[in-house]
Amino acid sequence: MAAITSDLATNLVPAAVALIALTIMSLVALRGWRDWIQLKRDELAAGRDAQHDPAVPHAGSRIEIADLKERLRKLEAIAAGVDL
Repeated sequence: MAAITSDLATNLVPAAVALIALTIMSLVALRGWRDWIQLKRDELAAGRDAQHDPAVPHAGSRIEIADLKERLRKLEAIAAGVDL
């Protein structure tokens, strides 16, 4: 009978420690996830509330302007007879 109790304790203690460690790690990860989600919500809310400076174009507009400049440069090179 003593051998069965000893074997049970030998197996139960590491299993309980592992379960507790897993629970703690899961709770920490959940807390980090919730904080990260809240951070993203705050960033989105700040982006909606912020007034846009009319002197600074949006990133999409800057990309479109750069694309148009590149196309214009290619067209000028074609008109000048330069082989790209």
